[in-house]
Amino acid sequence: MPRRLIDISSPLKVGIKSDPPHALPKIEYVDHHQTAAAMAEYMGVRVDQLPGGEYAAVEHCTISTHNGTHLDAPYHYFSSMNHALKEGGEPSWRIDQVPLEWCYQPAVKLDFRHFADGYVATPGDVEAELKRIGHTLRALEIVVVNTAAGAKYGDDDYVDSGCGMGKAATLWLLERGVRLVGIDGWSWDAPFSHTRRKVAATGDAGLIWEGHRAGREIGYSHLEKLHNLEQLPADGFEVICFPVKVDRASAGWTRAVAVLRD
Repeated sequence: MPRRLIDISSPLKVGIKSDPPHALPKIEYVDHHQTAAAMAEYMGVRVDQLPGGEYAAVEHCTISTHNGTHLDAPYHYFSSMNHALKEGGEPSWRIDQVPLEWCYQPAVKLDFRHFADGYVATPGDVEAELKRIGHTLRALEIVVVNTAAGAKYGDDDYVDSGCGMGKAATLWLLERGVRLVGIDGWSWDAPFSHTRRKVAATGDAGLIWEGHRAGREIGYSHLEKLHNLEQLPADGFEVICFPVKVDRASAGWTRAVAVLRD
């Protein structure tokens, strides 16, 4: 069957505003000539005996598991999960415990690009969008959210752009069997700069990271910093997003890909 692959991952790149200043990745690029001398010395030959005087290109990266497009494990949100499913909950799964079945499923896209920066999406917003596109959610289906942040990756205001998903909206999805979701913003939640102003105005600390905290009630994973979601149809595609297996980690990087079948 013919198929088309769409890369929905953002590049891990330095020199752009992909994260808050304290969390930006660092990459040192070492080229073929820079590595040649050490290899020649180790092998007991001259540099000019190597093809073109070259050896290997390599990059040295200083990054967190939350730089670039990544999959968050339930452990990232809270130390325990599934309190709504079993009394007392259970220890939150880390990234090497997230079921692989979650990471390769049919998917649906919610187009929330029209919502203002900092808006917190509600269950009503999700229901209205599903009704608009004529889609009924199925268990384990992956739900990706296209926001205004998607077109701003790397811009100075990227981290502060786009809407976020509230706790109630997240739980609405989870209660219907969804276990993996994703967004093209910096966070599944509304940008922190907007939340901070709301907390200052209301004194309600429950607004902080509310979408993430839904994972305390029902364990789930989400993708952050997705890209190219505007190229996807509303449904009829699959998402593949297996995370790098980092021992006991709260997240793992992924080359997320959408698969469209004609």
